[in-house]
Amino acid sequence: MIKLEMIKINKSFFGVQVLHNVSLKVKKGTVHALIGENGAGKSTLMNVLGGVHQPDSGVIKIDGKETGTLNVNASEKLGVAFVHQEINLFNDLKVYENIFINKEITKFGCINAKKMIEMSNNLFKQLGVDIDANELVANLSTGKKQLLEISKALFANADLFILDEPTTALSNEEINHFFNIINNLKKQGKTFIFISHKMPEIFKLCDEYTVLRNGYYISSGKISDTTPEQVTKDIVGPGYENVDFYKPRKLGDVVLEFAHYNGPGFHDINLKIRRGEIVGFTGLQGAGSSELMQTMFGVNHSNGGDVIALGKTITNDSIKNVMRHKVGMVPSNRKENSVFESLSILDNTSVASNNVEKNPFFSPGKETKLYQIYKKQLNIKALSCNDLLVSLSGGNQQKVIIGRWLKTNADILLLDNPTQGIDVGAKAEIYKLLLELANQGKTIIFNTLEVPEIMKCADRCCVFYHGTIEKILKHDEITEEKVMLYATNANKTEVEANV
Repeated sequence: MIKLEMIKINKSFFGVQVLHNVSLKVKKGTVHALIGENGAGKSTLMNVLGGVHQPDSGVIKIDGKETGTLNVNASEKLGVAFVHQEINLFNDLKVYENIFINKEITKFGCINAKKMIEMSNNLFKQLGVDIDANELVANLSTGKKQLLEISKALFANADLFILDEPTTALSNEEINHFFNIINNLKKQGKTFIFISHKMPEIFKLCDEYTVLRNGYYISSGKISDTTPEQVTKDIVGPGYENVDFYKPRKLGDVVLEFAHYNGPGFHDINLKIRRGEIVGFTGLQGAGSSELMQTMFGVNHSNGGDVIALGKTITNDSIKNVMRHKVGMVPSNRKENSVFESLSILDNTSVASNNVEKNPFFSPGKETKLYQIYKKQLNIKALSCNDLLVSLSGGNQQKVIIGRWLKTNADILLLDNPTQGIDVGAKAEIYKLLLELANQGKTIIFNTLEVPEIMKCADRCCVFYHGTIEKILKHDEITEEKVMLYATNANKTEVEANV
């Protein structure tokens, strides 16, 4: 049985057509992957289904019946729930308040908080989600916030769920648990549209797929009848090559040193990194690599040891002073930590450099010229630098943020999950860029859970386990199996087994 059919959907914004006769057919009780590069039209198509945008033409059928004109409320009444890539929660409200917002339960005209807390906790118990309904959302980790978004959609008792990059902020354990939830709900007849750039997830979870490119329908079929390589070719188009960008090169002197460095989430870090070197940090979620980068940059306070950058101790310096010592950082969780939603693309690009330049006065003409350079270098797809940053796709937002830190002329770049929400084509551009910057003498640390990223461009890989560096691997030693061995401490078990 067909749950959803979208037929020849067209949509334009300001005279620019972004969807061209796009069709999508999703079977009931399946997980259907909607795949494509950033800007391919996936989110626009789903926003049409969710009632956020009105199509210029085309037909939508749910359970075989035409829906007519949809708005957000009408879409929800038809059983459509949208879990967006960017977390949309109210941090200053409690968990249960977020779940019941605009759906509050009352008793004798008063809010029945006790009943809502009870129902929320029952839902979390059924799903096996470790969240307290009475907790303030601001106190939740990013991973738990994403699980709350998913739980919120499930609470609406929808039949058709749109999941837009739902696993971006989840640990491997949380992802496996989430997939179990989806598979159980699928058995109950629930239907899912799964938007992701992660091929292993798509091929593990999904039944069927549809590929969009530049606003056009490209291909569709059963996951069991295709391969990741074929799907990637469909996503990128002619000229796709799955290449290893890494090339050995001569490195300079040591420019960054951690000496018995301790802080929240990590301890006894000893590491020297050379000019022009790219070092990948990895490990299980919460292993300490992200916390180390944040503390070095001045977000958190260290409690022992030192970090020395370009010959100067920056231990417990403020963020502004760390920036003045030519260190820049692209943090994880773009929406909460990087994006200024009310500012233009140009202003978002310039906001960091204004803190380190000797002449802090803003020159629109000069800034626009510099933006055009980074726009070309990073292949940012934007109509005007005066548009709001949030008008861009997630991948293009991330490129702007990387450009922000390049503009500060930082010699040391800390990139925490830099390809979050970025498609395979844009990822390749980022890998090439990192190597170009390294060849120019920039020193780069990037933190990622995706080992193939490290294999493509890192000189070394630091594997974290329980807050410290368990193993440092040279480029030719890096494999997914070996990294996982040290990330889970299974190497100790192997050694013990061989004794």
